[in-house]
Amino acid sequence: MAQSARDSRLETRSARLRLKVKLRHYKAIGSGLTLIYRRTGEGYGTWTAKLALPRGKYALRAIGAADDYQDANGADVLNFHQAQDKARGLSDTVKIDGGIVMKPDRVKDAADRYLTWFRQHRKSIKETEHNIRVHIAPALGDHLIHSLTARDIRAWHEKLASRPARLRTGRLSKKPNLRAPAKTDDEKRARRATANRILSVLKAILNRAFQDGRVRDDTAWRQVRPFPKADEARIRFLTDAEGLRLVNASPTDLRALIRGALLTGARHGELAAMRAHDVNLSTRQVYIAQSKSGRPRFVPLNPEGVNLFRDLLAGKTGDALVFTRKDGNPWGKNHHVRALQEACGKAKIKPQIAFHELRHTYASHLAQAGVDLLTISKLLGHADTRMTSKHYAHLADTTLARAVTKLPSFGTSNPPKVRAIQ
Repeated sequence: MAQSARDSRLETRSARLRLKVKLRHYKAIGSGLTLIYRRTGEGYGTWTAKLALPRGKYALRAIGAADDYQDANGADVLNFHQAQDKARGLSDTVKIDGGIVMKPDRVKDAADRYLTWFRQHRKSIKETEHNIRVHIAPALGDHLIHSLTARDIRAWHEKLASRPARLRTGRLSKKPNLRAPAKTDDEKRARRATANRILSVLKAILNRAFQDGRVRDDTAWRQVRPFPKADEARIRFLTDAEGLRLVNASPTDLRALIRGALLTGARHGELAAMRAHDVNLSTRQVYIAQSKSGRPRFVPLNPEGVNLFRDLLAGKTGDALVFTRKDGNPWGKNHHVRALQEACGKAKIKPQIAFHELRHTYASHLAQAGVDLLTISKLLGHADTRMTSKHYAHLADTTLARAVTKLPSFGTSNPPKVRAIQ
């Protein structure tokens, strides 16, 4: 590590606070590298690195806040010597090889490379692209990764949680269609859960840049933690009576899709992609080739499931879609949403459910019937029982139910209605 430069004007906070506000104070700390201190109009100081580039050009890169009023933490609040170290680390990333200058990465550059990798190795590409395009790129895309601080990321993360949820917006609309601001505790929890999912995408982008050697320090985003207890939602599932009402209240094409979910536990996308050759009525199984986890699975069918798929396969062979809309076209990601809401209204399902809660219904009824969690996890296509246990363990545990039967009545037993004759 290079020896720190000395400067009596900048080394201590007391000396810096005597400097004039809004003036830049320069200190050369290496070849083509200058550290700049400046007090803002609000009084606090900032550190900036000035990097010399070929052909007489230079670049300014924000490093962090000075420790004028806060103790230095080495990440986003820096003393004089820490600012020098960070500036030198930033300078090292400007590599000149054969006259080609490779500048430090911006977040959107790293996001583009991450998406290229993601398309080849992961599923749910549309959701990831949406999160980057809508939530990450507009706010952080132009930031150099080296200039990102934990404070920047934390402020962005908190702002995500405070914004109203986005709804489907027409292509020609100039403004996004937003849901009403979150008011209830569960609505606020849901917004924090969404912010956590988007934060995980940002961290994945930045971690891949770090692993590829495009950035030397990952401290800033490691210091940002997701909101705690944001994913602890109450699992909603339908009772037998609610399920029957919903099926009867749905139009024919949606009814088939709903019954398919209730009898297989498959996700909407898995059902929409299912082909005739994926159903084997002889072995009473359906094959789910395209799953969220990337691992295909076989799901056995009960007699009602066999009858459903026998009816759906009438006249279909080969790669014909099993589930289609009434006009014969495939089910898109959101084509079912409005029809499902209307069906919930007719069936008096309150609160209304989303399609994914049909999958919860499938698993919840299995758990209540005494099916072990390992079996349920295999039927759902989970990698292990952790996710299954998180959502359904309380339904599968009969020990607690047996335990409370041993309690005394405490005098609360219903008195007999027949009294002795006096």
